[in-house]
Amino acid sequence: MRSSKIYNASMYIFLILVSFLSLFPFYWMLVSSTNKTSDINMGKFSFGDQLFVNLEKLTSQVDLGLIFYNTSKIALLSTISTLIVCSIAGYAFEIYSSKTRERVYVALLTTMMIPFAALLIPLFTMFGKAGMLDTHFAVIMPTVAGAFIIFYFRQCTKTFPRELIDAARVEGVAEWKIFLYVYFPIMRSSYSAAFIIVFMASWNSFLWPLVVLQSNELKTMNLVLSSFASAYAPDFGLIMVGTVVATLPSLLIFFAMQKQFVASMTGAIK
Repeated sequence: MRSSKIYNASMYIFLILVSFLSLFPFYWMLVSSTNKTSDINMGKFSFGDQLFVNLEKLTSQVDLGLIFYNTSKIALLSTISTLIVCSIAGYAFEIYSSKTRERVYVALLTTMMIPFAALLIPLFTMFGKAGMLDTHFAVIMPTVAGAFIIFYFRQCTKTFPRELIDAARVEGVAEWKIFLYVYFPIMRSSYSAAFIIVFMASWNSFLWPLVVLQSNELKTMNLVLSSFASAYAPDFGLIMVGTVVATLPSLLIFFAMQKQFVASMTGAIK
């Protein structure tokens, strides 16, 4: 009995410690966004009164509305396109059978082992020859057919009741209507979870937009913050308030869809 209490107490202490280590960077980001660079360098851990000063500096140096629009445009278009393409692919891989289905699927999953850095030069060359560099289209296109999201939707489709598809086929319903009116409404939680994953990945993407985008009016939030951080004497208060602004959309979307995310991930694992 005593050993069980000691075990439980040690587990709670461990979880509290891990939670503190996980949340401390967010706390430090919020605190730093309200302080001056000198206070941040001195390691000040309390909130200051420089939040609106730092925010004014940020809005005076960049067109925050335009940068936010660029980032939102890329993230939303990339997410919607990815969900459409990958959900259809995952559905097809699971529902329709053929002799080469599994071979194609394994080849597709094999691409997950290729680091994106190895694809930079081929992608850059391809979009350069097509005349699409320095466009948002070039940023979005390589992310549309993600192997992991296709894998995710196929795993989710394994839990889908096939009897509904068979019944719809008996009634003479077209295949695209089965997908749109039977499959999609039931799998909404899976789409919500995939939306969170893809949106956050697109919103936080840095390397490929850095390579493709050269015009300042097309750059995303991460590229702008990176340019501030690379200055000779960076203003950490400005950088931190910009980081807070850049983090808010992802946090809001995650907290709004967290129930669907947990439900869908549990179903996918089963």
